[in-house]
Amino acid sequence: MTRTVVRHAPGKLFVAGEYAVLEPGSSAVLAAVDRQVTVTVTAASAGDGLTIVSDLMNRPMPHVVAAVEIVSELLAEWDLTMPPVQLSIHSGLHERGVKFGLGSSGAVTVATIDALLAYCHVSLCTEERFRLALLASIRLDARASGGDLALSTWGGWIVYSAPDRAAVADLAQRKGLRHALQAPWPGFSVRPLPPPRGLAVQVGWTGNPASTSDKVASGTVRNWRGSPAHREFVRRSNGCVTALVDALERGDDTSVLDAIRRARRLLAGADSHGDLGIFTDGLTAMCDAAEDAGGAAKPSGAGGGDCGIALLEPGQLVIDRMRARWLTAGVVQLPIQVSEPAREMQTSDL
Repeated sequence: MTRTVVRHAPGKLFVAGEYAVLEPGSSAVLAAVDRQVTVTVTAASAGDGLTIVSDLMNRPMPHVVAAVEIVSELLAEWDLTMPPVQLSIHSGLHERGVKFGLGSSGAVTVATIDALLAYCHVSLCTEERFRLALLASIRLDARASGGDLALSTWGGWIVYSAPDRAAVADLAQRKGLRHALQAPWPGFSVRPLPPPRGLAVQVGWTGNPASTSDKVASGTVRNWRGSPAHREFVRRSNGCVTALVDALERGDDTSVLDAIRRARRLLAGADSHGDLGIFTDGLTAMCDAAEDAGGAAKPSGAGGGDCGIALLEPGQLVIDRMRARWLTAGVVQLPIQVSEPAREMQTSDL
């Protein structure tokens, strides 16, 4: 009888804290969406080793390869061997091969690692699976914050603080993966948050895919990150995230909207001073329409395209008017809902 293991990981929305969370110890609020990546593991024939079948096979899949490699390395530390497997990958975070900017790379990394571990009868706790995913991810991009991985691992709404990725990569290199999964990670923390009590969450897509890794690696962003303006941005962003977390935990939707508007202004200020290319015409129009409807909106992620998130008082007439303005600006409302809060999640602060 052929053994089959299926695992899922949700996509993400950045609610606040983009760019700042790239710095160790800085924080972001993220929310899971009801679209996901599904990874199915079955046995491959002995001569095949690793086979990948995907509805995205016209695209490179380095994150899948990195996930397989790091699980293989962990197994080797236990004197185990990865059996020949076939990975079947389906992404609900794309449409006709086009991504929406919902964290597909993070979701496929998390789902692949989770599925492979289960297939190989290896049991790791939730945090250890996240750590393994981050160690795999930063081999491809040392700048990655890991926020998308944390959200895809725990789901729901979370506040996440990034560890020092250079330090944890060095730890794994010197001491091995098993040690790195257990040792303290400076700057890292994650905990669940309640969603807004009475606000509708809408997602608008600009129709223009953007690469977060390319944007973060650009010369303009690198130059900006070394400036006094960037240090002030990080300080203010962390204060904004703290205010948003407090508002969510108190169930104060008015203050939630205030924090989202503040996060938008911070990104716009950084964009203006650093010429970062965060706001496109579509994203600006999307945010303005939500503001005019009494809500608040901002880009979700690195900007330059992809999608934005809007929060506003529920009411179909108001939402329909906002969506009509989005369509005029070339912004498409995605039929996406934020997911329920994470279950059985324990706070981590190591």
